[in-house]
Amino acid sequence: MTKVNVSLPAEAEANVAAFIDEVDERLSSEEEICRVVTETLVDLHGDREAYDRWQAGEDISAAERVRLQGYDPCNATLESEYYAEKDEDRFQRSKYLQWLWRQFDATPMADNVDFALRFRQMLADHLFEECGDDCRFFKGITFTYGHNITVGDNVVIHDDVHLDDRGKLTIGDRASISDNAHLYSHDHDVVDQTDVENYHTIVGDDARVTYDAMVRAGCRVGENAVVGARSVVQGDVPDHHVAAGIPATSLKVKPGWESVADPVEDTLRNRQAERRIEYDLPKEVETFDEFQRELTPPDTAE
Repeated sequence: MTKVNVSLPAEAEANVAAFIDEVDERLSSEEEICRVVTETLVDLHGDREAYDRWQAGEDISAAERVRLQGYDPCNATLESEYYAEKDEDRFQRSKYLQWLWRQFDATPMADNVDFALRFRQMLADHLFEECGDDCRFFKGITFTYGHNITVGDNVVIHDDVHLDDRGKLTIGDRASISDNAHLYSHDHDVVDQTDVENYHTIVGDDARVTYDAMVRAGCRVGENAVVGARSVVQGDVPDHHVAAGIPATSLKVKPGWESVADPVEDTLRNRQAERRIEYDLPKEVETFDEFQRELTPPDTAE
């Protein structure tokens, strides 16, 4: 691997470690999480003086008031908050942690790679269902919830990746997800797009999903497999295979792995139905159709 070890100067290292440990300890405590997130973001954005004036009841402008209250995740909504089938109890905590992750990425410190990777690893330990050791999460990663994601050891996820865990998402040890890739775990019905089905999507150990690729809900990228750039995976990629294209097909077996890999086939088998996750909407939830359409296919009308 053509990389070298890099470290921060001693004083910077001590300050970074102390800050991350402090936030970690507060998130692990019984302290109210919205308060932890709010105060962490206030200080990261350098707004402590204005925030203290606001808390003391002093006059501040309307713009300052909106900005300062926006550090508190209790004053924000996320797109996933509108999903009717979500686990409300789990969502509240993951929403607050996701807000901290996203707003941290809006600070200048998010470009300090050593600091930022360690801060996001710490947040992932609190946010994900499971997160292994020595992971590297780069800038601009987004999630649906976060709490339906399981990540193994030594995983790297690069800039601007979307991890959709509306269903369930598992990423194995030493997997690599490149810039702008999208991993999905939910699908919309072709006729009625408000009809959502959730699935378990899997990226195996040592697999690589390269840049701009998309993995459809319910698919599995096999162990030690590679998905080519800008490919669209609509079926299972076999272990040790290289797949690419729209839709992706298996092109070859990685050199040296022929004896343990399945033969190359023209298409990837779709096993989505085997990984469907059933759910029932809570009876007390009031749902609505955001599109307000009244479309009836002519072949189904009575």
